[in-house]
Amino acid sequence: MTVDALTDVAGVRVGHATRAGDGWLTGTTVVLAPEGGAVAAVDVRGGGPGTKETDALDPRNVVRKVEAIVLTGGSAYGLDAASGVMAWLEEQGRGVRVGPDPAHVVPVVPAACVFDLGRGGDFRARPDAATGRAAVEAAAASAPGSPVPQGCVGAGTGAAVGTLKGGVGTASEVLGSGVTVAALVVANAVGDAADPRTGVLYGELFEGRVRYPEAHVHEAARRRLEQAAARNTPPPLNTTLAVVATDAELTKAQAQKLAGTAHDGIARAVRPVHLLNDGDTVFALATGARPLDERDPLALNDVLAAGADLVTRAIVRAVRAAGSVDGPGGTWPAYRELYGD
Repeated sequence: MTVDALTDVAGVRVGHATRAGDGWLTGTTVVLAPEGGAVAAVDVRGGGPGTKETDALDPRNVVRKVEAIVLTGGSAYGLDAASGVMAWLEEQGRGVRVGPDPAHVVPVVPAACVFDLGRGGDFRARPDAATGRAAVEAAAASAPGSPVPQGCVGAGTGAAVGTLKGGVGTASEVLGSGVTVAALVVANAVGDAADPRTGVLYGELFEGRVRYPEAHVHEAARRRLEQAAARNTPPPLNTTLAVVATDAELTKAQAQKLAGTAHDGIARAVRPVHLLNDGDTVFALATGARPLDERDPLALNDVLAAGADLVTRAIVRAVRAAGSVDGPGGTWPAYRELYGD
């Protein structure tokens, strides 16, 4: 049984730590690989990224597998959440072995952040090492194949997409070959997820399942979004983050190709995309449970295509699952409250 989430890739778990209220509107999401790690890669295309340990994922470098990936709010400050995840992994003896004692490990924990500073009202309310530990502990405590909470949770707590509220979304698919591909996104973009002329989500246009809002509904939504935009301080930085996971057996180079093509999924769902004040970053994880057909040099293509499609679908779900925020840090209406389900 699948739950249409990143956790459909066997062994992958997701945990959120969420802080909202009293000046807070932020959080951290941790993707925990199966014990022993997963092959990982990254592709960064935004002009203003905030990342940690991404150089270790270069196929030319020595690290083969990672135990966890951290997605966090708090801009560059929030990258401190990775320290809490690293400490937890060390306690479990999980990481790159660097000495004769099994406890001599260095966990490599790639991380990327979104800009949400001040969206709860307090600029200094941001994730730290304790937030990261809470998120990885939540992931470890979850049952295999658990549903993943979506919307205003974890790293998506303070996310915004244009003038709409953003959040976390996830989706999965089992290919005809039996390979599972899945994506989890934190949708927090400078660009829009909805066509301003019609109110239709760009990602749903791509998926071919569009129901256009009635004119009076769209006009009321447009007015409310204009009022919200006038109240909010223009965000200096944003970022859409994604993790695409598969149980296929991939090399680091193949995983990097998967991370790169998955950016197409962002481009289908957000316009414009990859701007100088975005930090769009996609990670890829491959657990290696299912070998690709060695007789077919193009066997990877189905995985690449699915990765991009699932990122698009996950962004749609993130925007549809988010709830409105109206607080001291600004106002971001939810799509579902403007247009319904």
